[in-house]
Amino acid sequence: NYIKAVRPEIKVIGVQMNDSDAMMRSVQSGSRVTLADVGLFADGTAVKLVGEETFRIARDLVDEFITVDTDAVCAAIKDVFVDTRSIVEPSGALAVAAIKQYVAKNKTRGETYAAILCGANMNFDRLRFVAERAEVGEEREALFAVTIPEERGSFRRFCEAIGELPGGARNVTEFNYRIHDGSQAHVFVGLTTHGKGESTRIATNLIKHGFETLDLTHDELAKEHIRHMVGGHSPLAQDERLLRFIFPERPGALLKFLSLMRPGWNISLFHYRNQGADYGRILVGLQVPTKDHKAFDKFLDTLGYPYVEETANPVYRLFLKS
Repeated sequence: NYIKAVRPEIKVIGVQMNDSDAMMRSVQSGSRVTLADVGLFADGTAVKLVGEETFRIARDLVDEFITVDTDAVCAAIKDVFVDTRSIVEPSGALAVAAIKQYVAKNKTRGETYAAILCGANMNFDRLRFVAERAEVGEEREALFAVTIPEERGSFRRFCEAIGELPGGARNVTEFNYRIHDGSQAHVFVGLTTHGKGESTRIATNLIKHGFETLDLTHDELAKEHIRHMVGGHSPLAQDERLLRFIFPERPGALLKFLSLMRPGWNISLFHYRNQGADYGRILVGLQVPTKDHKAFDKFLDTLGYPYVEETANPVYRLFLKS
């Protein structure tokens, strides 16, 4: 009311989550709409039925509505933290997410935007989720399901294909693989991007290199659950040794590992997730015949990466060992 009374030329934009947009729907229909269900990530704005007085004010004074999704809000929470070192709850970051979306869509320049930040209903457990989704929300990370031949050298060829992607080298942010089938391997891969909308082009390029690729960047099931479920028992994982490595977080660290390996040692499990540090924690399963154990130990010494062998770990035997 105050803004419109003093500066009526200022455009007031209302923001809601795409799964809790009761006010936008109500204004569009001219009467209050009751939602059957609402998303609870931004619980401060999650209402099934808006109040009568709130509806009256919004209908008369709000010029436009924008909806944003969970990933965009996570990215906005990160933006607010980077700029101000303040941590806001999801509902408090809605306005920042909307500004970014509005500017990108309308390609505006020279305009001034003001966002209302509010709310500190944030706990440490929710921050973990926000951090996981912020990179995808900023489209600085793209996610893919890639099918590669289950044969010697295919993993290395895939890494080389990543290095040849247009726009320069990409860092691998996540890699999940477990041997399962004798002919094909399905891997879950995360890659850094240089800008918005790159995931489709990356997928097309990987397909041109002979790797069947499915873009999962905007797939909620993949982002929420599947990325954490790749693995399990495998009857093909014979003579497997399991090791936790610390890799230096720089291009070429993985290729060095693959180059020093003997061709006869097959990778049967690989899990990596970028932790935002200058090193990466990686879990690797390698099929090493008993007769090669001494050569394998020499390979570990030559490699020079810190490691802990987990082959005897009861958790591994319970959940992963064949």
